[in-house]
Amino acid sequence: MYLGLDLGTSGVKAMLIGGDQKIVGSASGALDVSRPHSGWSEQDPAHWIRATEEAVAGLKAKFPKELAAVKGIGLSGQMHGATLLDAEDKVLRPCILWNDTRSHEEAAALDADPRFRRITGNIVFPGFTAPKLVWVKKHEPEIFAKVAKVLLPKDFLRLWLAGEHISEMSDSAGTSWLDTGARKWSPELLAATGLSEKQMPLLVEGTEQAGKLRRELASAWGISGDVVIAGGAGDNAASACGMGTVGEGHAFVSLGTSGVLFAANASYLPKPESAVHAFCHALPRTWHQMGVILSATDALNWYSHVAGKSAAELAGELGDTLKAPTGVTFLPYLSGERTPHNDAEIRGAFIGLGHESSRAVLTQAVLEGVTFAIRDNLEALKSAGTSISRVTAIGGGSRSRYWLQSIATSLGVPVDIPADGDFGAAFGAARLGLIAATGADPLAVCTAPKTEETIEPVAALSDAYEVAYGRYRAAYPALKALAH
Repeated sequence: MYLGLDLGTSGVKAMLIGGDQKIVGSASGALDVSRPHSGWSEQDPAHWIRATEEAVAGLKAKFPKELAAVKGIGLSGQMHGATLLDAEDKVLRPCILWNDTRSHEEAAALDADPRFRRITGNIVFPGFTAPKLVWVKKHEPEIFAKVAKVLLPKDFLRLWLAGEHISEMSDSAGTSWLDTGARKWSPELLAATGLSEKQMPLLVEGTEQAGKLRRELASAWGISGDVVIAGGAGDNAASACGMGTVGEGHAFVSLGTSGVLFAANASYLPKPESAVHAFCHALPRTWHQMGVILSATDALNWYSHVAGKSAAELAGELGDTLKAPTGVTFLPYLSGERTPHNDAEIRGAFIGLGHESSRAVLTQAVLEGVTFAIRDNLEALKSAGTSISRVTAIGGGSRSRYWLQSIATSLGVPVDIPADGDFGAAFGAARLGLIAATGADPLAVCTAPKTEETIEPVAALSDAYEVAYGRYRAAYPALKALAH
């Protein structure tokens, strides 16, 4: 048996799979986000441990024999979070999360240093880890002075599980400290933020062994014998391992809290000016590119609170047949935006409202706005040299057939729906645990699921969608001008 642990923003998911990769079962533990100030987003790392214990306890209650047979554990986690520890591994402050934008000024200052884009292959985004440390150095110097280790969220879980300070390439590529092409820490960039390699975890590949489960935890979970912990992956790379998006030309679109258009690459293809992320993949000698939007299902969830209806009810009002855009445009910049704008201060808007703009019209505009933000990502990936001929849809938003038709039509590519099953980050993490424990060929393990259905673009609406996308593109600079 193999266990995947996925530390997300809203919870920890634990999944058991067998050696045949069939899912035995899963359980979860919930998490909350603290927002003490505008633009801030934090979590207490102790809550990650509590949620993990809750998730594993759920598995133990339902599948005690299977949990007892676990030989490998893989980790997946929300990326970029700054988890700061002192010399005794005590947490110094709440973790500053991926969607926290307080360090936008520090990020801009680092990004103005040409070494960062040249070495990391990426813009220094406010959500990345390095600018957060510069913010702490400036605003909380007494805490910065005590920092002995900086860990990413899943690697703090590893410290609890195995007592090791270890990370891997895919997650570390989102810190702005990794030499992404060489797959190693950059002493030069660390020094530029007042840090050194001794404050960083050791680096391994996501498929390699990175510690063993502590005896006391193994005993509490009913496990005897050694349990290998894999390097693991950042959540998007872990999802890619779960989806089999590991070879050149493979791509997926994720409609989760944030939105991602992810393409696997056999070589390193940075183009930071496009705001495309060029990161290491979880498998050795592979990389990936992705465009990221900060509010995908989060945009629909926000509107559901305003409208007083659940997201499912709102989406259900649209039916399953794609409609032409109405002229109402929604910009989903509720927390700023990454690709392609790299703008932490921009905020969302409805444009073109009229007396006839019903709740369903606004719901349609919200879905289209997220669709067009993903289309922006496609254009950015094209400019960075990546061609996508089809995508596989994952994430909670992929349950909306209407939304998938919208995405297929706007992107102009077929959208594959995988056969029923859970092929997300927890499954990908479990696959990495299997590989690390057994030495199996990563490409033989990380295969794609069967396709249950393919959503084709609605050709009759492609012109209308192009016109609507043009309106969407024109709205950002106008909105930005109004904000200053």
